[in-house]
Amino acid sequence: MKNLPLSYQIWLVIAGIAVAISIFLAVLLPWTLRDFFTTEIYETIESAQSLILRDFTESELTDDIVNFGHIPNRQRQHFQDIRTVNHFLVLKQDSNVSTSHRLPAELIEIIKIDIREQDQTSERYSAQIDERKMFYVITKREAENQEIFLVSYMWDTYREDLVTTLFNRLVFLVAIVFLLSWILSFGLARYLSKPLERLEKKVQKLANRDWQGNIQLNRKDEIGRVGDSVEMLRNQLIKQDETQQTFLQNISHELKTPVMIIRSYTQAIKDGIYPKGELEPTIEVIEEEAKRLEKRIHNLLYLTKLDYLATHNLSYEVFSLNKLISDIVERFYWQRKEIIWSLDLVSLKIKGDKEQWTVVLENLLENQIRYAKNEIKISIKSLDDKVILHLWNDGPQIEQEVLEGLFDKYNKGFKGEFGLGLTIVYQIIKLHNAKIWAQNESEGASFYIEIPLINE
Repeated sequence: MKNLPLSYQIWLVIAGIAVAISIFLAVLLPWTLRDFFTTEIYETIESAQSLILRDFTESELTDDIVNFGHIPNRQRQHFQDIRTVNHFLVLKQDSNVSTSHRLPAELIEIIKIDIREQDQTSERYSAQIDERKMFYVITKREAENQEIFLVSYMWDTYREDLVTTLFNRLVFLVAIVFLLSWILSFGLARYLSKPLERLEKKVQKLANRDWQGNIQLNRKDEIGRVGDSVEMLRNQLIKQDETQQTFLQNISHELKTPVMIIRSYTQAIKDGIYPKGELEPTIEVIEEEAKRLEKRIHNLLYLTKLDYLATHNLSYEVFSLNKLISDIVERFYWQRKEIIWSLDLVSLKIKGDKEQWTVVLENLLENQIRYAKNEIKISIKSLDDKVILHLWNDGPQIEQEVLEGLFDKYNKGFKGEFGLGLTIVYQIIKLHNAKIWAQNESEGASFYIEIPLINE
């Protein structure tokens, strides 16, 4: 069934439920109704019998049987059917039967046997004669030192008529409900599947890189929320496509420029020309451009590696953050000897990939060295269950439009320089469930990193 359209699946499920309910009712209902009406018949018999016993005294009942052997006409009206209930009297001593109805002799004998064996004052019985069934109640009374039994009965015809009537009416109602449910289920299936069909067409367009056309279902239910999610995905794909195009343009320029310089300088050397006047300075230019090209390619490969690691479980180690910072600062110290380094580092350990954190600190410190005028400050503080790493330099502030998207992928960097360093930093920070943000201070700019603190 899963290969059928959703509208047909919904229609078939609802139709199947309706059929199952109908079959269940067809089997269970007659049995339930018969059981209910059987109890109702006995209660009706007992109610009618109570009226008879209330209206006749014991002496009247005894005289009628002993003297006349039947119930007189003036009192027989009390023995008339009360909702088809009939009555007759039996004297246990000589088994005389007083009844105005002709009953099968076989049934009379069964009743006499029940009377002889009855111990309780009143008991319920039933008897099957040919294809007919009788329900009767026998009640015992004492009169004139002899036992008199009042037998009240009803035939099963009454119960079967009620069951048949109610069942036929119910079958008619179920048929109407069944028909209406099929029609309504088909309409409901179309109502639910139509927006999904629209979503399917939109997603197919997105798969074909067709970003045009908003997705608006004007619904607040689950289907509407799926539509909103697809619309959000469409907007993200548009943004990613735009930024990726910008990235490709910028990265092609960044890769093309050093390649062009290397080729032009190489060709000049072949022609016996030294652009820098001498061979050694010219080769140094080629070497610097090669390093620049290598760094760009390395960053691209490392960013791809981080995208892969984001979907896989990583194995982390515990290491000293303050020692790692000290080691990196010691290596960077000689790049600009005029800069003053102020370190406020407490002894703290974190859990993560030490190599990746080295990349984070190196990229951030490269930015600090590039833009600092005279001073760089680094501090570590422990707050509750987290570590706050603060890096500050007294260089120029970050432009507001750059600050808002500083860590975005494929974004142009600080002061218009293109690079992937901060993007790599952000990806590593996110892999370690940490947070990073930048903000301008009254003087200079700061970077803050919030790292989860491990238990000792």
